Amino acid sequence: MVKQLLKFAEKAVGKAKSILFVDPKLLYKQERQLINQPFFLAGPSAGEAGSNGKGVLLVHGWSSTAYEVRRLGKYLNENGYTVLGLMLSGHGTVPKDLENVTAQDWITDVEKGYGKLKETCDQVYVAGTSIGASIALILAEQEKEMAGLVLMATPHKLRHEKIGVVLVKLALCLNPKQYRTKFYPPTFGSAESITRMISYQSYPVASVLEVFELVRRARKNLGSISQPCLLLQSTHDHMVAKDSMEKIYEKISSKKKKKIYIQKAYHTFIPDIKNEHVFKDILNFLEEN
Repeated sequence: MVKQLLKFAEKAVGKAKSILFVDPKLLYKQERQLINQPFFLAGPSAGEAGSNGKGVLLVHGWSSTAYEVRRLGKYLNENGYTVLGLMLSGHGTVPKDLENVTAQDWITDVEKGYGKLKETCDQVYVAGTSIGASIALILAEQEKEMAGLVLMATPHKLRHEKIGVVLVKLALCLNPKQYRTKFYPPTFGSAESITRMISYQSYPVASVLEVFELVRRARKNLGSISQPCLLLQSTHDHMVAKDSMEKIYEKISSKKKKKIYIQKAYHTFIPDIKNEHVFKDILNFLEEN
């Protein structure tokens, strides 16, 4: 039994190192066929060496795909966790498929994913990025037994949110089927970033209203969130209000909570980041809670 445990530990460490230190862009080139696919990575079965009975549901952001969180998922799986990276409705295909998809559809997607993990895992954590994190907060309101939350690039409010809602509604009055092209900051929105390569580069304007609705719902009942929470946000996030992480941290009721700022990274930093300590910070949080 001891030999089995040592063998598993050595194998896990070896794999973890390869995931931690591999160039994300090189990995992307090798896995290009996977960018529009959800993924399920089963952890060791009960009774096997390394089994911890824990699962992590990973939720990507708006207009992106599950590949956004795949590298993190592989790292957690190699450390004993069962991981499900789901694909939100309307994503991973073409921008037109976002038409008529509602905020509630995305919430339902995450509810189903959570239910799937609960079938085989004793404890389930939910980790989301951007609106994926907003949906995680909404789910946590009703699933009090959720083991913990990892909230990355979570908007308490979006930048210029009030005027943004007004402008979007005006645009839709002029043309309900209007599309727009994404804007990226010149420093952190490189055309070679994985975030940009896997995401829709145009989108139906009506879908933005669904994003605003998710953000509004997520911040409405932050006081009811009591699960352990790890919050991470870039110091140069151009999408969320500057004080978003501080506001969420202040308002949640969690007794165990921690916040980490990521230096000079894009809004949804997790697919491109080379700071291996971020993955370790997330794993440590899961292990400690």
